[in-house]
Amino acid sequence: MKAVVQRVKEASVTVEGKITADIKNGLLILLGVEAGDDETDAKALALKLSGLRIFSDDNDKMNLSVGDIGGAAIVVSNFTLCADCRKGRRPNFENAELPERANALYEFFCACLAQNKVPVKKGVFGAHMTVDIKNDGPVTFIVNSKELSRC
Repeated sequence: MKAVVQRVKEASVTVEGKITADIKNGLLILLGVEAGDDETDAKALALKLSGLRIFSDDNDKMNLSVGDIGGAAIVVSNFTLCADCRKGRRPNFENAELPERANALYEFFCACLAQNKVPVKKGVFGAHMTVDIKNDGPVTFIVNSKELSRC
């Protein structure tokens, strides 16, 4: 699983003219589910992101997690993160998981994040979404579950 994680002052997702999710301070997580990903990837990534200390403390040091600040997360499924752009000019999406399995893992990831005490709001899987953000910093990280150390 690949995640693009942004520290935000606010974020929202709109589908067909209706806001389906919105938060104030927290994380916007764009989540790409790759072929071969499983529940272990989802658990490891959720644990990492729920504890990632990327929010500023009183000394303006990145020392606090989303839970420490009482923030929330919006998770948006984004299969384009799985694209292979090495050849030609058109991205290849063979690395993306099939939609049914990807949706199940997306939902499982969201549940794991919530189990780690992060309030979760979601985009709409498979829908065309407009994502509005106020990136704070800007602070943006790319995290791959395959690169995380496992306990």
